[in-house]
Amino acid sequence: MTKKNLVPFTGDQAVAYAMKQIDPDVVAAYPITPQTEIVINFSSYVANGQVSTEMIPVESEHSAMSACVGASAAGTRAMTATSANGLALMWEVVYIAASTRLPIVMPVVNRALSGPINIHCDHSDTMGARDSGWLQIYAENAQEAYENTILAVRIAEHKDILLPVMTCQDGFITSHAVEGIELFDDKKVKEFIGEYKPQDPLLDIDNPVTYGPLDLQDYYFEHKLQQSGAMKNALKAMPEVFREFEKQFGRKIDFVESYKLEDAEIALVALSSTAGTAKVVVDELREKGVKAGLLRPRIFRPFPRENIIKALGKVKAVAVLDRSESFSAEGGPLYTEIKAALYDSDIKPLAINYIYGLGGRDIFPADINKVFEDLQNIVKERKVKTPLNYLGSRE
Repeated sequence: MTKKNLVPFTGDQAVAYAMKQIDPDVVAAYPITPQTEIVINFSSYVANGQVSTEMIPVESEHSAMSACVGASAAGTRAMTATSANGLALMWEVVYIAASTRLPIVMPVVNRALSGPINIHCDHSDTMGARDSGWLQIYAENAQEAYENTILAVRIAEHKDILLPVMTCQDGFITSHAVEGIELFDDKKVKEFIGEYKPQDPLLDIDNPVTYGPLDLQDYYFEHKLQQSGAMKNALKAMPEVFREFEKQFGRKIDFVESYKLEDAEIALVALSSTAGTAKVVVDELREKGVKAGLLRPRIFRPFPRENIIKALGKVKAVAVLDRSESFSAEGGPLYTEIKAALYDSDIKPLAINYIYGLGGRDIFPADINKVFEDLQNIVKERKVKTPLNYLGSRE
C-alpha cells in the first residue's frame, strides 16, 4: 500500500469501493438518505461490468433484507446498505437474519429516526437494533468505514461466529465529507476475504436443510442460547481476524482505541466521528497539564467489556457521550453498558453521561471542554451530582 493509492472519497464512496473489491454474489438494496450514494456508486460498478454481483433493486428495505436472507441461505455472499427509517422498516427481517445465523454484511449510515422527520446523524437507528443479534462496528472516519467493510466479511463468515455485521459511519459527517483514502490492492482484498464457503446452504440438494421453521417452546430457548454463544465466540475469534488484517494490510485494529489513557485521570468515551474532535481537545488539555484521555469503542457488539475495563483502569472519572437517547431515564445505551461493566469490576471511576448531537446537532470543542471541566470538578468533589445530562441542548 503506497501513497499513490490516496484517493479523494466520501465515506459512502469508500464503502462502495470496498464492496466493489469484495464483489459479493448478491446485493439487494433500496436508497435512503444519507446511504443512497453507497448504492448509487456500487450500482455503477455493476452496470460497467466491474463486478459480477447480482444487483437486486427492491421496493423497500424490508424487501432488501428479505432478499439478502434468501440469497445468503441459498449459499451466496450477500450484502445490503441502509440508514435510519430504512433499518427500522427491515426490523423484522434483521432479527431473522441473525437468528438464522446468516453472515450478511450491511453498511449503515447513521441517521436519526423519525419523528419528527430528520435526515441527519445520530445513532438512534443502530442503537435501536443493538439487541437484534448483529455485530456492530463503528467508524471514526471514511478510511475506517472502508476498512471495516472489508473486515466485516471475514468476521461474519468466521466458522465460530456466523452472525451478520453492521458497519456504521456517521451520516453526512463522514458519509458525505471528502477525505484522502488509502486503498488496498484488489488482489490483497480478495486474498483476505477468500472464497465464500457457505455452511448448510439451501441449494445443496444432497444435504437438505430447513430454514425459518416454526420453533415453539421445545427448542426456541436453546436456539437463542446458540446465538448468545456465537456472540461470546466473536469476542474470542475476532482478535485472530484483527491480526490477519494487520498482517495483510498493515493496519492495526482492536476492539477499542485508547488515546492518551496511560496516565489519564479523567477520560471521555465516544463513538465514531466525535472521537476525532475529542482528540483535539485532549491534546490541548495535555499541553495545559491536564491528564485527559479518550476511549473510543470500535466494536459495540459484541460488547468488549474486558478491553474497556483495562483501558479505564487508572481513570478517576469518566464521561460517556451517547448520540442516542434510550428513554430509560437512566442514560444512553453506551453509558448504561459501560456503567454495568464497571459495576462488578475492580475499578470504580465516577461516571457521568451526556446525551448529545441528536438529529445532527453539531458538537464543538467548547462542548467537549465543558465535559472535561465537569470531570475535573467531579474528581475534586468526589461526587456526580447529575448522572444524566444533555449536552448542547437549548433547554
